[in-house]
Amino acid sequence: MIRTESWYRTPNDDPRGYIESDSLRELWFHTGTACNLACPFCLEGSKPGDDRLGLMTLDDVVPFIDEACELGVGQFSFTGGEPFVAKQFPRILQYAAARKPCLVLTNGTRPLLQRMDEVLPLAEAANPVSFRISIDYPDVVRHEAGRGDGTFVESLQALRELSAGGFAVSVARQWEPDENTVEVEQAYQKIFADNGIPDAIRLVSFPDFATPGTERVTPHITESCMTTYHTAESRAGFMCAFSRMVVKDKGKMRVYACTLVDDDPSYDLGATLRDSLNQRIMMKHHRCFTCFKFGASCSEL
Repeated sequence: MIRTESWYRTPNDDPRGYIESDSLRELWFHTGTACNLACPFCLEGSKPGDDRLGLMTLDDVVPFIDEACELGVGQFSFTGGEPFVAKQFPRILQYAAARKPCLVLTNGTRPLLQRMDEVLPLAEAANPVSFRISIDYPDVVRHEAGRGDGTFVESLQALRELSAGGFAVSVARQWEPDENTVEVEQAYQKIFADNGIPDAIRLVSFPDFATPGTERVTPHITESCMTTYHTAESRAGFMCAFSRMVVKDKGKMRVYACTLVDDDPSYDLGATLRDSLNQRIMMKHHRCFTCFKFGASCSEL
């Protein structure tokens, strides 16, 4: 990857802030941008038939799972699109869970529900499989305004069936700057109680990351920013410090810095996980500022 000077320096010619990593604790797979839903706010721009990033097969992921295990990875995580749109995803998950714990991000709607007979046996895998289901708001009208009619009930059904099947589940929700967080979380707990879902489900909040290719204007993160406002410990908490994401781009498997920057080829770190380590990840993407300011992370580690 040939990078311009702007990768390393801000428009004011300040050294750009960066994260370094030399080890791999978590490996993400982007199973493809195809999805059964077409949410207008989707940070991946996913929709039915979308092929910006290709659907993965078992043959695609096996070399990376094996390489990650050699490098001492602790967890495999999967996102999309909707992972269960990929025909071979249950087989992929079976292979991964035989080796390490797994986390699956899903909208919890029809693609998952229709394949529950393939999913429930994974409760007996050698390593635990957990699921994070997107329920944007504790309000059926607001949720379905973006995701479509019937999706609220389907996602609750998935939560209920997965919990009953012995899986750990969490819920991804939209965070708003002016919200009353206590009231929002209480509203979720009431919905869970009313629908026979355990009330100990973890809520994972996300700010608005904007859609792929958005030219959002944010402050530039300099080296000074990373040392003034962050410590060595907090820098180690950035996803790009301990994780990588594998994508299928135009038929080729590539390793990217994290789950939030696959719309910028500057963050393509090579064809293998080993190639991707010991590289400085510059804090250049507008989503980097969201992580910098809010501590946002897709990871549950």
